Amino acid sequence: MGHKTTGRAFIGSFTSAGGRGVIAAAVDGETGALTETGASDAIADPSYLALAPSGGAPVLYAVSETEEGAVAAFDIGGAAPRPLGTPASVLGASPTHLAVFAGSLLTANYGSGSLSVLPVRDGGEPGAARVVQHHGQGPDPDRQRGPHAHQVLPDPSGRWVLGVDLGTDSVHIHALDAASGELTPHGETALRPGAGPRHLAFHPAGTHAYVLNELEPTLTVCRWDAVAGVLEPLGESPVLPDGTDGPCYPSEIVVSHDGRWLWAANRGHDSIAVLSLDETGERAELITTVPCGGDWPRDLALDPTGRRLYAANERSGDVTWFDIDPATGIPRRAGSLDAPAASCVIFC
Repeated sequence: MGHKTTGRAFIGSFTSAGGRGVIAAAVDGETGALTETGASDAIADPSYLALAPSGGAPVLYAVSETEEGAVAAFDIGGAAPRPLGTPASVLGASPTHLAVFAGSLLTANYGSGSLSVLPVRDGGEPGAARVVQHHGQGPDPDRQRGPHAHQVLPDPSGRWVLGVDLGTDSVHIHALDAASGELTPHGETALRPGAGPRHLAFHPAGTHAYVLNELEPTLTVCRWDAVAGVLEPLGESPVLPDGTDGPCYPSEIVVSHDGRWLWAANRGHDSIAVLSLDETGERAELITTVPCGGDWPRDLALDPTGRRLYAANERSGDVTWFDIDPATGIPRRAGSLDAPAASCVIFC
């Protein structure tokens, strides 16, 4: 008799590096263990995934992180993801992130430094893209010669869309008209030059946001005003211990459901940083780092219960899961699944 399965997970991977594309897995409700059930390589390099909100037939979306840039829809009713229709162009290069919001798909296009909005048609297929172009640059001559949008996500209030741009050292704030699908620039928050912001996560209360920087291993704590659509930087916290040697490129952050802990993935250092958040959400303090269970952790995700943390380790080709100590926030390795060139993991 096996353990009761209570959920499903989906893993994105780079097909150009030997990945199997979009992988479906069963999640063991007792242990958190993943068991692959099927995969689809219908699009190249599906590096990031998003699920449509519940209410209809479940639909999974994936960016194709290629120079041509596309997004594809998948039916996930069976053991393996099944493509829905044909992929749609995002009219941008190398999309690295996407979100489903207000009847539209949003993508962050790293290569071209833009955001795209694609309507979701009846049946779940993406329609024609509209593009908002970012502008600017940063001081790093190799990584910041122009804009590089790395993440796009709606804020908890549903009023705004935020685009985190590594190339411009800033977070772009937009308003989305749900009826027309038009994305209108509203403001831009400048962060410290050369930090290279990559991903952002909100506090459960919706009053603060945390920006993980890739070019310097730091976390920028910000106050978020959802009424005015204003992001205000308050300070920075390290995600590596003092004296750490060697290059490090932080990739992803998640915040615990109760707002007590924050975890950050550190590529190069191959660790997960554990930070505590104070009651206000305005202070983040590094507690420790633990090994990520593999090499080059590109993504982190909490399971729906919030009791387990999963790391997609790209270069070692695995998704490793951890049990979280509720008293300390420290993850303890519990197992792993083989997933070549893993880049993302999400749950439904």
